[in-house]
Amino acid sequence: MNQDFPFLNDDFEEIRDLLQQFENLKSGQSHSFLDEDSFELIIDYYDEHDELPNAMQAAEIAIEQFPYSSTLLLKKANLLIESKKYQDAMDLLEKAAILDSTDINLYILQTDVYLAMNQHQKAAALLEEQISVFDGDDKTELLLELADVYDDCEEFDKVFECLKMTLEHAPNNEEALHKICFWTEFTGRNEESIRLHTAIINEHPYNQLAWFNLGTAFQGLKLYEKAIDAYQYAIVIDEKFDYAYRNMGDAYIRLRKYADAIDVLKKHLEIAKPEDVIYEAIGHCYDRQKKYTQARYYYRKASHLSPGNDKLYFKIGAAYMMENNWENAIKSILSAIKINKNNAEYLMALGNCYMELDRNKEGLIHLLAAVRLRPSSVNTWLEFIAGLYRSGFYEEALSQLEAATRKVGQKPAFLYCKAAISIATGQYKEGLLLLENALQDSPKHLKKMLEIDPTLLQHPGVLELVTRYKPVRKRNK
Repeated sequence: MNQDFPFLNDDFEEIRDLLQQFENLKSGQSHSFLDEDSFELIIDYYDEHDELPNAMQAAEIAIEQFPYSSTLLLKKANLLIESKKYQDAMDLLEKAAILDSTDINLYILQTDVYLAMNQHQKAAALLEEQISVFDGDDKTELLLELADVYDDCEEFDKVFECLKMTLEHAPNNEEALHKICFWTEFTGRNEESIRLHTAIINEHPYNQLAWFNLGTAFQGLKLYEKAIDAYQYAIVIDEKFDYAYRNMGDAYIRLRKYADAIDVLKKHLEIAKPEDVIYEAIGHCYDRQKKYTQARYYYRKASHLSPGNDKLYFKIGAAYMMENNWENAIKSILSAIKINKNNAEYLMALGNCYMELDRNKEGLIHLLAAVRLRPSSVNTWLEFIAGLYRSGFYEEALSQLEAATRKVGQKPAFLYCKAAISIATGQYKEGLLLLENALQDSPKHLKKMLEIDPTLLQHPGVLELVTRYKPVRKRNK
């Protein structure tokens, strides 16, 4: 590699010569004169190679020869901070300030000392004072340093304010643009972010990060169309802006524009490293379009990148269930359960698959297991009771219905279940009375009874009651 870049050899030769001269100096042998810049290089070399004792020795010898060098004092102060000798470092920094108070590194090192000593307010006060003194890049650096201080002491709104000031001073600063994107979402100050980035874009219309941040702020306010417009501008400026494609895909999903979401997420895959969340999102879009084969394809690609994600296997199984492919659904759901044994949703789905295959005993075992995992869930009880009903265990279904009522209280859906059980066992009068009471109290829960047994609508009395209590839809004038 050094043959391709000959200047690397030159740099190595230079530092090797300087280190040899320094060794000669320490041992009292003859040596060439080492100037201040040479000592800085030697100190930096030892520091970067984690040779702290050698770096400290070099700094001390350098300061003996150049006692009025504020730069060398700062170098030694930095080494003292690394050695956790904070008071010694602060004393040295005060000496350096007398020699040169215009070096920004002086204040950054003082800030490091204050933070190490858990004196956050002193660190903030120091930086706030110096921000008004410095200008240009130095002011930008101090503002970013102050934002980090506020982050350390968990004054998060001040972090946002500081980053906002940074961008008002330096609108194209990438570090500030990246950071304020996170802090806008964290603090929820989306409206301010929109105003800030709109102002930046007005002055710098080709700032893709400003367009991206504008998009995320709109997205934070659920203004997805405006967010998409902003992301599109970012992509026009930088067609390989992968995060813009990612966020745009999410915005399209929120708008239920699944075809558009698929297009931009596939574009993301073309320009960025494949990620399981992107594959999963594409799978979700196909799922919503009822294109289950494509959905499974992308869920599987996601699972290859994240083999420990049980949800992906379950989604594959659920897609099979939508096609009544119960055997393959079972295989995928069992893979999910192998990773996560204590998920009631998985057990209910597995139980229902077995029920569809007339393997009722296995189905009921898993539905009961779901109830035991989530005994306070109305839905798990309903699924188990429905399984008992379909298996013809009417007395047990009634018993479990009573147990469910004791556990979670009386629910409208339970009354429909009881009505269905009464009708199925020949207690028509009681069943129809229960059904009428249920329809009077909560007609919208009728679907629960019909999910358990659609054939109930063939009973004349049930059909008459359902027709009577069917809600009348208001016509639009």
